[in-house]
Amino acid sequence: MNPPFTAKWNYPTTVWVGAGRIAQLAEACQAAGISRPLLVTDTGLARQPMITSALDRLRATLPAAALFSEVKGNPDEHNVTAGVTAFQAGGHDGVVAFGGGSALDAGKAVAFMAGQERPLWDFEDVGDWWTRARADGIAPVVAVPTTAGTGSEVGRASVITRSDTHEKKIIFHPRMLPAIALLDPELTVGLPPALTAATGIDAFSHSFEAFLSPGLHPLADGIALRGMALVQEFLPRAFRHGSDLEARTQMLAAAAMGAAAFQKGLGAVHGLAHAIGALYDTHHGLTIGILLPYVLAFNAPAISEPIAVLARTLDLPGRDARAVIDWLIAFRSELGIPATLAELHIPKDAADRVGQLALRDPSTGGNPRPITAEDYAGLFLAAHEGRLTF
Repeated sequence: MNPPFTAKWNYPTTVWVGAGRIAQLAEACQAAGISRPLLVTDTGLARQPMITSALDRLRATLPAAALFSEVKGNPDEHNVTAGVTAFQAGGHDGVVAFGGGSALDAGKAVAFMAGQERPLWDFEDVGDWWTRARADGIAPVVAVPTTAGTGSEVGRASVITRSDTHEKKIIFHPRMLPAIALLDPELTVGLPPALTAATGIDAFSHSFEAFLSPGLHPLADGIALRGMALVQEFLPRAFRHGSDLEARTQMLAAAAMGAAAFQKGLGAVHGLAHAIGALYDTHHGLTIGILLPYVLAFNAPAISEPIAVLARTLDLPGRDARAVIDWLIAFRSELGIPATLAELHIPKDAADRVGQLALRDPSTGGNPRPITAEDYAGLFLAAHEGRLTF
């Protein structure tokens, strides 16, 4: 075999799945060694009854539990710093990261930074920078997703926006992986259809880009293919019927599978989406949904073999990139996701700046076709104008 069959594979953590699992939140904390949890969530979710209920459940068993909710839709270092201050001031010994991907990423970053002496950006996912961290200073995390999207509940990293450069940075350490992920579909039934669609297409994109990323990782490939099939079947059901617990459960599984798969790599979809989100604070999943067909059209010359397998898995009428692009466009339309970046009111003249930022994004390294800043700018313009040819 060429290249030689050598690789390092890591796979996720303990996952508790099922309707009503939120009742076991305090038990999960205790199993993770947490007795004084800080529940980290975003500003909007903090006002919802599910947070009040979760805190009541925690405090019935763990009376020192407290709430931190100063987390934006695209969290930055100021959110993390404020969370660490709250963690230390309350004498907490672990984090319950509760919410969508932003809350999960922020909560994990707070738990990670609670015992560190170096600045956050010293732990960016570059080379072996993670070894700079004090591993014994990382607090345990119980993750509770309320969307089926990022899969951050089974991930070893957080995406945090650096406010001075407007770049999304990936902060990584193996011990950022939550000790327990609690997947309760009842927490996702109230998610509006538009957010169900946007987060669900993000889950799909993780498996999609991972499968097409070059490199040897058959475990990730198998999980990615099954994850995409689950999204194809169950996202439209969750979108149309929000109380469908089977669909909600399967989408939570698909999100976790996407995050497990993308340790193989991502690609230009995420490189572009991270740059656009950092500059214009767009919803990550919505941006991803717009970009998918355009990036696939660009990558098509380099992925004929895996795209045929992907098309067969999705049971499409054709076995080439065109068949997958056509399906993606129809699927996106069914879910009410816009077709162009212009519909997000992003200025067209941002192409060059976005291209430069996207090129520096670590996701770029996993793209199956070499890509330049100029290529990225061209992709941005194509997605802005609705052009699928390059």
